[in-house]
Amino acid sequence: MLYNSTRDNSLKLTASEAILKGLSDDGGLFVPEKIPSFGRSLSDMAEMDYRELAYEIMKLYLDDFTKEELTGCIKKAYGDNFDTPEIAPLSYADGRYYLELFHGPTIAFKDMALQILPHLLTTAAKKNDIKEDIVILTATSGDTGKAAMAGFADVPDTKIMVFFPHGGVSDVQRLQMVTQQGNNVSVVSVDGNFDDCQTGVKKIFNDLEFRKELEAKGFRFSSANSINIGRLVPQIVYYVYAYCTLLREDKIQEGRKINICVPTGNFGNILAAYLAMNMGLPVEKLICASNMNNVLTDFFKNGTYDRNRPFHLTMSPSMDILISSNLERLIYFICGRDASKTKTFMEKLTTEGCYTIDDDMKKGLACFAAGYASEDDTSAEIKRIFDDTGYVIDTHTAVASAVSRTLQSQGVCKDDVPLVIASTASPYKFARSIVSAINSDTDAGNKNDLEMIDELEKIIPADGNMPEPKAIQDIRDAKILHDIHIGINGMKETVADFLK
Repeated sequence: MLYNSTRDNSLKLTASEAILKGLSDDGGLFVPEKIPSFGRSLSDMAEMDYRELAYEIMKLYLDDFTKEELTGCIKKAYGDNFDTPEIAPLSYADGRYYLELFHGPTIAFKDMALQILPHLLTTAAKKNDIKEDIVILTATSGDTGKAAMAGFADVPDTKIMVFFPHGGVSDVQRLQMVTQQGNNVSVVSVDGNFDDCQTGVKKIFNDLEFRKELEAKGFRFSSANSINIGRLVPQIVYYVYAYCTLLREDKIQEGRKINICVPTGNFGNILAAYLAMNMGLPVEKLICASNMNNVLTDFFKNGTYDRNRPFHLTMSPSMDILISSNLERLIYFICGRDASKTKTFMEKLTTEGCYTIDDDMKKGLACFAAGYASEDDTSAEIKRIFDDTGYVIDTHTAVASAVSRTLQSQGVCKDDVPLVIASTASPYKFARSIVSAINSDTDAGNKNDLEMIDELEKIIPADGNMPEPKAIQDIRDAKILHDIHIGINGMKETVADFLK
């Protein structure tokens, strides 16, 4: 399996080379030259545990890794660091299935890929005889940063620097990042929003002179954002695992189609579901759920991607994004893998802030449905599900739940098709919003985020299966280790200082 850039079909890299580079020199993203089919039937794979299934799926994309190398990476990634042996369990509530992707060490779905990426990267470096230290540069809207640092902390021959928008993440997310231990990590808050941080990182990647200067000093850049194919491939696994769980528990028969709803920001998570579907997973609709930053909703409805709109800070901050980087991969697929056409769209996005796809490309979006939820919709959904079922969901999951319910009521998605919702974060990570939604009488204004977590613990049923995660316990008394704050134009200089 070789990988080319979405902006240059002539470029051919192995999987390990693509993982090492992260982003192509032309600014494009790496994509497999073909989407493979499952090597075994879904009923066969339903008998596998998560690690066995991960190997079965990932070996199809990462075929220059030996079996020993890949199984070694998987074994290190998915074990006691997760608080459940299922790794990604399914919970049934309110007539749908919630795929809980928050049982890893940082209680967000990013752990599903970022616990394995450091092992894939260091293995790839050895395979390709890389002598330089690998420097991970990452922008985060809240969850990627902590998950990346937790994965890379003190990993030999690596360094990681994370940029996050000042005031644009929850306090728990901020505390998780600024208390991160590790001699090779740095965290920086930036004046601006997530898109500013992400654009700044891309500019550094595309600064060839700066990269050459650092390579001469023994450093090589790579990325832990979902633009890295090493992040995207592991995410395919949990959608297949969800379907296999339904098969194993006799909830569906093999071949029965399901709908998958994903709360979406940077488009990587739902793109993994799209790849799973194209590998052979029986999916009727992929539901792209947005918050008030609904640039993707408009794109799927009218074919125009337009980031020229107000940016909203919401209670679901990991989705507060107007430039969804991974959409470039979908654009590439639906325009018939035309790299020059994809490049033109992305250049228009940079220069004009928008582009419009043609009617033939729109046909490639037929498997998608899209919608968005307001802040009031999100709060109401949290309360409704808790009142009706006792199940507690986080704000991002609530966006997906609300959007899927609206689309079902409109007949866009059929009620009789089993629905799997990607539950992307623990409610403990957004306790203030959860408690305020469930109990409007809570005196939230006079309590800090950790006190709001205490309030959430009073709400969650005592016999429930959601005790306070270790990730929350760890930040209660942790020391602040990172306090760098910069303007948006100071990112390159900050990287240089870090690498001194």
